[in-house]
Amino acid sequence: MSAETIVVDPVTRIEGHLRIEAQFDGSVITQASSSGTMVRGIEIILKGRDPRDAWAFAQRICGVCTLVHGIASVRAVEDALKYTLPANAQLIRNLMIATQFVHDHVMHFYHLHALDWVDVVSALKADPKATSTLAQSISSYARSSPGYFADVQSRVKALVESGQLGIFANAYWGNTLYKLPPEANLMAVAHYLDALAWQRQIVQIQTIFGGKNPHPNVLVGGVPSAISVHAGAGTGTTAVNIVGLQKVAELISQMRSFVDEVYVPDVLAIASFYKDWFKTGEGTGNFLTYGDFPSLGSQDPKTFLVPRGAILGRDLTHIQEVDLAADGGIQEFVAHSWYDYSGGKETGLHPYQGETQLNYSGPQPPYQHLDTSASYSWLKSPRWKGHAMETGPLARVLMLYAGGHEPTKELAGKALAQLDLPLEALFSTMGRTAARALECKILADAMPQWYESLLANIKAGDVRTFNEALWEPSTWPRHAQGVGFLEAPRGSLAHWIVIDEGKISNYQAVVPTTWNAGPRDAAGAEGPYEAALKGQSVKDPKQPLEILRTIHSFDPCLACAVHVIDPDGEELIRVRIQ
Repeated sequence: MSAETIVVDPVTRIEGHLRIEAQFDGSVITQASSSGTMVRGIEIILKGRDPRDAWAFAQRICGVCTLVHGIASVRAVEDALKYTLPANAQLIRNLMIATQFVHDHVMHFYHLHALDWVDVVSALKADPKATSTLAQSISSYARSSPGYFADVQSRVKALVESGQLGIFANAYWGNTLYKLPPEANLMAVAHYLDALAWQRQIVQIQTIFGGKNPHPNVLVGGVPSAISVHAGAGTGTTAVNIVGLQKVAELISQMRSFVDEVYVPDVLAIASFYKDWFKTGEGTGNFLTYGDFPSLGSQDPKTFLVPRGAILGRDLTHIQEVDLAADGGIQEFVAHSWYDYSGGKETGLHPYQGETQLNYSGPQPPYQHLDTSASYSWLKSPRWKGHAMETGPLARVLMLYAGGHEPTKELAGKALAQLDLPLEALFSTMGRTAARALECKILADAMPQWYESLLANIKAGDVRTFNEALWEPSTWPRHAQGVGFLEAPRGSLAHWIVIDEGKISNYQAVVPTTWNAGPRDAAGAEGPYEAALKGQSVKDPKQPLEILRTIHSFDPCLACAVHVIDPDGEELIRVRIQ
């Protein structure tokens, strides 16, 4: 292969629209460019609105992480107006956020990422009895009989023979980069289908506490789910009672069982066939977390289950402090973005002073190739103290490990020992995938403690879930600003809000995919996607599976980072429900 450019557009099995251009010397990527090809306008929509209503708009940034933008938004208002939360509200939020994590991580692996490693068509060659033996050797999962796998194989065969692969269409089946034996492929396909049914059940936690899903309700000052001490279903209230709480306990148990018996064993089993992918796709080597899952009565990030901090240059011996409000900390740059700043495109702005100007007049899509020497993305380039930072499960697992969190150290140690790999193997494409599974178990295992604390409060007579003390706007200061942060499944998420005379005067959301997928900055420093692809080899430019593996390991959500707009203000689509 001579020097050339490969374009992957759109990158599929993600949320939103992402374009990757990779330049090659021979078969090696010498430069990669990540482009979000739609523009985000949520910040503009929120200006002038009541800050208590912001969550309902902000939560629509994405329909996959259906909770996290709402939580970030209400936390921003609470920080600006100095609200405090009742203990029950904090526990319910922890449970809802952890549910989002477990749901999202499992769905990402099976339905967005696993097919980068699993050859569905190869499963047709598997021996169901041998598949059963394999499955039972790695897990006690009940659905592991020969008959079960034979039935799954028949279903897949019917799809293949019909020529309509449906959810398994448009992949690189048969590519020599697939290394799993047919039996492992069949096992993974079966669990892919099981995860579809499982995920429909466990999201009921969001509907119990938030009324619906997607986009459960949230509330500035607490949660919208009142607690009733009445056990009967016919009490005439929509409050959460003992029936709902017992259902939550049942769902937590189901979540933990699937994670322990299916998800984690599958990730480790599949990873054992792709150990070479623990040596490539690292990225910047810099990692950032805002922290989340507060302890009761404390908003100090040092007490969070996931701590706040920054790791630079892989140095796990030194966690640097992160201040989300400091001017010299987080900034967003637009040197290679299709945005303008009033102070010029070379300027970096803290989100409190952030601008969303859509009057850029340079070259924009449609295009044949990106002009990477100029602007080439609707994503901005976030930086912490000038550094491009990776956020997400790998960053959080490394932060927990570096901070001495014993469950993380034990889980990571066992997983790496099983794979016969050093800790440094986590700095990789497959390391991200493994870290996501470990984090999923850590959070699933934390949920029973939050649930038991909630139950204990209720039994002690504490049913408060909302703080009304500062709900009256006449008590607000004329000017206020705050930041609402949380660790979303894909990484560190924060919303910054400025309130003047009771209305939103500025609003900026910096999302995980902006951190990871953003373009180069004014100094030419690459974002994590771009850095992770650089130096990788691609065997077949017509089937760039290697690019997909690394990009999918981040779990992109471009819908969070960019939004569609028609520059003429015309209606783009109308949906009719018959």
